[in-house]
Formats: sequence, structure tokens, C-alpha cells
Amino acid sequence: MDVVVIGAGQAGLSAAFHLRRTGLEPDRDFVVLDHAPRAGGAWQFRWPSLTYGKVHGMYALPGMELTGADPARPSSEVIGAYFDTYERTFDLRVHRPVDVTAVREGDGGRLLVETSEGAYAPRALINATGTWDRPFWPRYQGQETFRGRQLHTSGYQGPEEFAGQRVIVVGGGASGTQHLMEIAEVAAATTWVTRREPVFREGPFGEAEGRAAVALVEERVRLGLPPQSVVSVTGLPLNDAIRAARENGVLDRLPMFDRLTPTGVAWDDGRTVDADVILWATGFRAAIDHLTPLRLREPGGGIRLEGTRAARDERVHLVGYGPSASTIGANRAGRAAVSDIRRLLEREPATVR
Repeated sequence: MDVVVIGAGQAGLSAAFHLRRTGLEPDRDFVVLDHAPRAGGAWQFRWPSLTYGKVHGMYALPGMELTGADPARPSSEVIGAYFDTYERTFDLRVHRPVDVTAVREGDGGRLLVETSEGAYAPRALINATGTWDRPFWPRYQGQETFRGRQLHTSGYQGPEEFAGQRVIVVGGGASGTQHLMEIAEVAAATTWVTRREPVFREGPFGEAEGRAAVALVEERVRLGLPPQSVVSVTGLPLNDAIRAARENGVLDRLPMFDRLTPTGVAWDDGRTVDADVILWATGFRAAIDHLTPLRLREPGGGIRLEGTRAARDERVHLVGYGPSASTIGANRAGRAAVSDIRRLLEREPATVR
């Protein structure tokens, strides 16, 4: 293969579309590997109560719009069906479920991609593995002593299972606020805890604001630091539902607790809150451990990029990582990565490195 694409979410499908558009043939010149059981990227794992109408800014894949979607239908179904249609329309021939275990140096200037269906030896790699497979669980004193239930956003299935319970939601992002507002309608009590004071964004969020937010994330990647999500620098949109939740006290935020206890959480100032459940809406980290053998990380812990290309290895591109970890950013990154890779493939094989 000339190119291996790892991941078939928004970024991976965008890259596959542009590879095909430039004349490369799937299963001959490139292959798309996806470890999920079906089409839909990380969307297929979203909780049922996240309907399509609640999704913030789903941007269409290149070459095919998403039209006529029922806003009351779960986003996992809407976007899963859209991705499935997209793969079939452009004949992308995604291999799944395939687990990629490692990417390392191969022979003759090629990479070696080790997978559950065998090994591939491409001249270039597009990594589009996203973050869903790496939920971030913070560590706090006493965490193992808590007698209630602890779960992460990745395991959230909707508010019904929290009926009549005392729930602490940890996290100030979009998922945390959505979970909290849903759970508050059925729970006996809810408590919202965040490390930083939440920032609510009023007014429109236009192209200029979007570029400024992406630039902040991009700067960290250029410095070789682990990327923050684009959402972390945009703030939370202050819509009618958020306003109502703030007025009725649901979004009454407390600072981060200092430790967990068998019955709840505690602060060093003596305050305590009892709970049956702690929901960690604490985000995700980039799923890039399979790239470890290539030694792409900088001392700061992240992979430094030049555009989408890894600074330490021009054969490796990361899309849906850092500044391109949004639906519109993923599309652009897929196109940019393929443009770079086409130039690399046009060289003599001996000069690939």
C-alpha cells in the first residue's frame, strides 16, 4: 500500500475521499482501517438522549451533504447512517473491525503497521484515531474508597439510570453540562463540580472567533504540548436551556473537591457532599499509543505538527488531532494531509525519509 489510514471517523473518511479523488484506489493503493464494529466513528457510541438537534455544529463530509435529518432522532443513528451511506457512495471499502497495535519503522523507507488482520507496509500514514478510546479519569485521594458508582462520559447512556439518586457531575465542558441538565430532571439531587470557573459565551460565534480558538489550540501543538480541545477555548454557548439551568440552580458550580470519601466527596475547608454516583465528564486524550515506536513525541508530551505532518517524521500525518479536532477542521485536515502525501509519493522511494 502507498497509504494506510487509521480510523474512519470524520477525519479518516475525509482523508479517504481525497485520496480517492486524487486517483488512488482503495485496497490497491490505500486502505482504511477502523476498529469500530460499524460505520459512524465515535458518534455511534454517543448516548441515546443526545439527539441530532442537540449536536453542536456537525459539518458535512466532503462531497455529500447530510440533509433531512430528524432533529429528534439520536445523533448516533443519524450520523452513523450518514457515514455508512458515505462509505458506500464513494466505495471507500473500510476494513472493520481491525485493531492497529503498533506502527514502527519498516524496510526500505516504509512504515510497518501491525494490525489484527496482518501487517501493512505503507509509504505514508494518516492517523485519524480521535480520542473516544482514551477517556480521561483524574486521580483523587480516596477514589478507591467511594462505595457508590463511578462512571465516565464514555459510559453514559442517558438520565434514566440516575432516577432518585444523588449525583455529582465533574467537568465544565459541553458533555458535563448536558449530562447535568438531563440528570437533574430525575435525580434526587445533583452537584456540579469543575476545576475552573466555567466560561459561558454570549452572542454569535462566527468565523473570526472560530479561527482565534483554533489558533490557541494550534499554538500548543506547534510547541509539542498535548493538545487541548477546541471546545475548551471557545467556552459554553449561552442558549435558552443553559440560561434556565443557571436560573433554577442546576448549573450552580462548586470548586473541585479535594478527596473522595466512602459516602461522597470532601473539601479541605470541611464541606462535604454525599453521593450515590460520581459522573466524570472529564474529557478524553488523543488515542495515539500505537505510534509510540516511532518516537514522535516532544519533551512536552505532545506530537509537534507542521500542518498535519509530524515534525519528526514527514511520512506520518495526524488529522482530527489538536486544531483539527472538530468536524470542519477534520475535513480540512484530511484534504491538507492528502495534498502533502501526494507530493511525497511523487518522489523516488529512496528519498521517502
